[in-house]
Amino acid sequence: MSADDDVPLFRAPMRSRDDGVPDGAGVERGLRFGLCGMGGRLEGPPPSSLAEAVDAAAAQHDDRLARRIERFSDVPEGVFVWTRDIDGHYWLGRLAGPWRYDASDDARSVDLVHVRDCTWRSEPTDRSSVPDAVLATFGRGGRNWQRIRSATGAAATADLWAR
Repeated sequence: MSADDDVPLFRAPMRSRDDGVPDGAGVERGLRFGLCGMGGRLEGPPPSSLAEAVDAAAAQHDDRLARRIERFSDVPEGVFVWTRDIDGHYWLGRLAGPWRYDASDDARSVDLVHVRDCTWRSEPTDRSSVPDAVLATFGRGGRNWQRIRSATGAAATADLWAR
């Protein structure tokens, strides 16, 4: 066990709610550019602050998206995140920066606009090494950023990261 055992653990599907965005496109962009994020494109000028983004998300989408953005931004740097690519491979990363809005055409095209820098491992994790709590969380499906509440999953994730 390491000092990172109590670091929170999250699922980051990076899937758009826009069914016109191909599955896997957000994950591919996130892994390629060292990002973790979620969708929720905003119309008009890009927000210059989290408060502007939250207000715009509530007005243009709904309060649930606004709250998800706030929760995503509130998570401290250094937390572990898991994502799964279109081929079913699991990737482990750690958040490495604060929230920002990415208004680039590429980010908008895959609806991965609410982002944070993330350090991803260079290779996917062998499925047999992925903690059961992580597998179960992805097994339930869904498109939301979600905390994985499992002390054993967090400990196993910290051990994987240390390898």
